[in-house]
Amino acid sequence: MDIPESKVHSFIVKLWMEDADEPERAVWHGYITHVPDGTRFYLKDLGDIVSFIQPYFPEMSADTPGLRRRSWLKPWSRRKQ
Repeated sequence: MDIPESKVHSFIVKLWMEDADEPERAVWHGYITHVPDGTRFYLKDLGDIVSFIQPYFPEMSADTPGLRRRSWLKPWSRRKQ
């Protein structure tokens, strides 16, 4: 499939866990960068990834199941607790 470059976006997501004396108190940290324009956003929550990416794809409506429910982030969210 040949997709026009204007419709392709690349993102770099860097995540790390803050060291804690007790693993259940560990906190996720990270940021996401939109590669073409260099815009960077520091994450407070893994759900912020979706919030950052969505404006780059205006054709994705609220009906996009994976983005609306953020189900693809659930496995990582549970590890935080």
